Amino acid sequence: MPVLAGAAVLAAIAWVYLVAAHGGYWRTDQRLPGAPGPAGPGPGQWPSVVAVVPARDEAAILPVTLPGLLTQDYPGEFSVVLVDDASTDGTAATAAALGGPGPGGRTPRIVPAGATPPGWAGKVHAMAQGLRAAGECDFVLFTDADISYAPGTLAELVRAAVTDDRALVSQMAQLRADTGWERFIVPAFVYFFAQLYPFRWVNRPGSRTAAAAGGCMLVRRTTLAAAGGLAPIRDARIDDVALGRLLKRGPARARCWLGFTTQVRSRRPYPQLAGLWDMVARSAYTQLRYSPVLLAATLLGLAWLYVVAPAAAVAGLAGLAAGAGPAAAWCLLAGLVAWAVMAISYLPVLRLYRLRPWRAAALPLVALLYAAMTADSARRHHAGRGGEWKGRTIPVHNEPRAANRR
Repeated sequence: MPVLAGAAVLAAIAWVYLVAAHGGYWRTDQRLPGAPGPAGPGPGQWPSVVAVVPARDEAAILPVTLPGLLTQDYPGEFSVVLVDDASTDGTAATAAALGGPGPGGRTPRIVPAGATPPGWAGKVHAMAQGLRAAGECDFVLFTDADISYAPGTLAELVRAAVTDDRALVSQMAQLRADTGWERFIVPAFVYFFAQLYPFRWVNRPGSRTAAAAGGCMLVRRTTLAAAGGLAPIRDARIDDVALGRLLKRGPARARCWLGFTTQVRSRRPYPQLAGLWDMVARSAYTQLRYSPVLLAATLLGLAWLYVVAPAAAVAGLAGLAAGAGPAAAWCLLAGLVAWAVMAISYLPVLRLYRLRPWRAAALPLVALLYAAMTADSARRHHAGRGGEWKGRTIPVHNEPRAANRR
């Protein structure tokens, strides 16, 4: 028990540090910068925007999401390019049928992605084809086929980019959390992402922390061109983080911004655990640069940060009931402190998703599940199935090159 008590004390200290000094990662107060309301470009001065939507077998979800993008009430020039990435379900025809009369009267331009060249990740290649089709414009909005936009969202994004002088403005789309498994896993996905890339540090120009959320990335076209376009990240599987790093750390040294929103939502359903498991396992080992050492450190770190606290609290309580000495009291106290601070740090994300506070106490169980997903991600990689998505797998020999840019 003394060893467990010592580990629990260190875990409690670590949690106090994380909450107090780790970029306020647990808060959800990073919202669009710049002046709110009507302030922004004057009449006739709004920059031109082209939305690029890579889509692979998305015919089922496009009727839910694409109309909201096509009907954005944007004061400037705006068009939509949908890149059909070798779909087999009629994605292109579905998208074309959704355009036409209505606010803005926009019809998406459909372009084929074509065969993915060697050394390119499928999505990044599709993004590059969309970028090429966009032609001359001031901003490109890279977005996903499952993302829906509330009215006026595009104007707010552009206003923030212009008034706050940002080359990249990205918003973490609010993921669906309707089923039991979604409520259990999805908020933690957002929480862990923010813990890895504290949004305040991402938004600080002098910080090296860089990231973006792939569902919604508004990029200044000239800055992206100065950084070499998408070619420098052509083999990136985690394209959003790679793009954020390219723009912020690359030759452009651009000002970037990442924050939370309830106006941009992912409509992709994950009703079963298997779908959520695949979502995490698809890229978890990529994030660890395919390193067994980092994998082991991550699994041990998850166990220490998230599991030691409740284990120590239970062991300490049992020890005190059995008449054990001071070590049991330290176990109980340190375990409860670490567990409480951990749970408190999870509350803002739960509020963002309108979920009950009691779920915060279950974060250690969620962390254990994420540890299992991460281990499975490594297993898939070594089995030649890393990054599998809708029937496409990036060849194993290409992956380390992508990882080196993380």
